[in-house]
Amino acid sequence: MAVAIVIGAGIGGLAAALRLQHKGYQTTVIEKNNYAGGKLHAIEQDGYRFDLGPSLFTLPHLVDELHDLFEESVDFDYDSHPTACHYFWEDGTCFKAPSTIDGFVKEASQTFDEPTRNLTSYLERSKKKYELTSKLFLEKSLHRWQTYLSKDTLKAILNISKLGISNTLDKDNSTFDSPKLQQLFNRYATYNGSSPYQTPGIMSMIPYLELGLGTYYPQGGMHRISQSLYELAVKVGVEFRFRESVTSIDQSNNKIAGVTTDKSQYKADLVVCNMDVFPTYEKLLLKAKKPQKTLDQERSSSALIFYWGINSKHKQLDLHNILFSEDYPAEFNAIFKEKTLFDDPTVYINITSKLTPGDAPDGKENWFVMINSPGDYGQDWEALVKQARKNIIAKINRTLNVDIEPLIETEYILTPQGIEENTSSYRGALYGAASNNKFAAFLRHPNFNSNIKNLYHVGGSVHPGGGIPLSILSARIAADLIPDAQ
Repeated sequence: MAVAIVIGAGIGGLAAALRLQHKGYQTTVIEKNNYAGGKLHAIEQDGYRFDLGPSLFTLPHLVDELHDLFEESVDFDYDSHPTACHYFWEDGTCFKAPSTIDGFVKEASQTFDEPTRNLTSYLERSKKKYELTSKLFLEKSLHRWQTYLSKDTLKAILNISKLGISNTLDKDNSTFDSPKLQQLFNRYATYNGSSPYQTPGIMSMIPYLELGLGTYYPQGGMHRISQSLYELAVKVGVEFRFRESVTSIDQSNNKIAGVTTDKSQYKADLVVCNMDVFPTYEKLLLKAKKPQKTLDQERSSSALIFYWGINSKHKQLDLHNILFSEDYPAEFNAIFKEKTLFDDPTVYINITSKLTPGDAPDGKENWFVMINSPGDYGQDWEALVKQARKNIIAKINRTLNVDIEPLIETEYILTPQGIEENTSSYRGALYGAASNNKFAAFLRHPNFNSNIKNLYHVGGSVHPGGGIPLSILSARIAADLIPDAQ
């Protein structure tokens, strides 16, 4: 039987392992940690459960697609959530955004005194951009000439003037009369770790994912996504080797031979690497020719996250909540130019106990409190975390009219350094490379290796990008390039 090895049990690695097993390969996943899931991990502390990583679930059919590969089944269910996000500003404005286009247009028009035609027209353009580009940019390899001979590609090229490639997202969003609404839509740049003042206007397709296709919540929390895929993989015969680190990807005559780990050596017919491409080349492919332009790309933003057990309940908050900065341009300048944290950060609060009561003790809530941050460039993170904690608490108190610090009864902190240590994401970047220029999509590493036959790449640092849906799609693209086992 043909043998495949997957390096890393993140969401891209799990998806790749399932697809390889389905293609008839005997698949082994090698993971340095003692758990599967990568950034989709969780902890329990003092009676609270926290999802450590991604908190937004869109395009759930991509996970269903993996479960549907096999007759075997494991429990995985999810529900649509009626509220996309609850937004707050310090002047008292708040907006509970419905997760449907019609509902959003109606409520946003009333809240921000924005003509409905502006909102409707914007979201129609968002949908059009998604439909024109998703088949090309998200579901196919951009690095194979066959892709550019398709009808989808021709259609996208004919409509290129409508895609906003030469604008910034902020420029696209300046069509709104309301500055708050412009800020709300600028926020979507953070979905791929970029700045709205640099990323191209084509990124205005992202709202359609949330408002047009819906937001969802997995029963049991976000961690259930990765665990359901891991359980399915075990059930269908994928082998996992935890607490084992790959030290080199082995090749012979520019063809995969296997991998060497800190415990053993394994032969393989093909290897799929779920590791960030930067450490892959720096640590595992020392003799390989490096794609320097790709490796030199600007990294995406990272995150500083406080996980707080809160000894009270807050009815004004929902599952997803955003407390906006008073100076958005200055915040992104601090993150991407100055490589530091802004004193008035935009604060994201995710509270899964709103939908899974068991995630917190009775009468209490589990708060995932995150601010966007630069990656690790050698900053004094101890000092930055200490100051950020004060700034975040002050922001929450001002915006929500509460005194939150006395209510914090347990705390866990994750910094960019911790993210890099746990997941091998270079500099702690959440999405690999940033999308702060119009060529970024084409500079991402392809899902195959041009110099080493039978070596493939998946995960958030390669095409088509970071986040749960795109990482899963990276595995589908790679699998489509791999023949069935003989």
